[in-house]
Amino acid sequence: MKILVCVSKTPDTTSKIAFKDGNTKFDEAGVQWIINPYDEWYSLVRAIELKEKDAATVIHLVTVGGADTEPVIRKALALGGDEAIRVNAEGGDSFFIASQIAEIAKQGGYDLILAGKETIDFNGASIGGMVAELLDVPYVALATKFELNGTTAVVTREIEGGEEVAEVALPVVVSCQKGVAEQRIPNMRGIMAARTKPLKVVEPVGADNLTQVVSYELPPAKAGVKLVAADNVDELVRLLHEEAKVI
Repeated sequence: MKILVCVSKTPDTTSKIAFKDGNTKFDEAGVQWIINPYDEWYSLVRAIELKEKDAATVIHLVTVGGADTEPVIRKALALGGDEAIRVNAEGGDSFFIASQIAEIAKQGGYDLILAGKETIDFNGASIGGMVAELLDVPYVALATKFELNGTTAVVTREIEGGEEVAEVALPVVVSCQKGVAEQRIPNMRGIMAARTKPLKVVEPVGADNLTQVVSYELPPAKAGVKLVAADNVDELVRLLHEEAKVI
């Protein structure tokens, strides 16, 4: 089996967020970059678990970005990927990125494509569905469990008020979230091996950007806290009605 895992570089959650160029670009100065947690903890680790059950399984990683993404994808290789592919393109909207991943998938003939449910910077949750559409294969989103039964994938996903179990023939694209796998940490052997694992750089295929960022805005600063005495119910009601405007 051949598995393609989509990997994205995202800012660490402790990074201070700032913008530049008239609030049209994210300011990357001083930012610590990590593997998108949904890609690392769930889709990649689930792929590794599948390989542990079947040693013939091959795991390839794909990312779209410049040379600065390579330390991140090397970490993904240290976790257990066999080979990485970097599409040499800076930026791009979801459709552009999905188009690059779909082209890699077409060339590689993968049985299974796994992605995190979303990235923690843009929270778009759109790449998996776009890749599936471009490949004309089934797509199952928000998987919390994933099993293989021969050439059939059994995917459990959350729905409102419960769970849904889907059975779908390979090839398939699946986006993963918490529950699919447990977090792993690269060991020293994996880190050393990652240095020599193949990392192939390819040029992007032609694809349009269908959207563009007009501007970014930081959320408004939090207001101060007003304390009201426990026996002053009238004042509490007044504040909720006139200032908070929630009643």
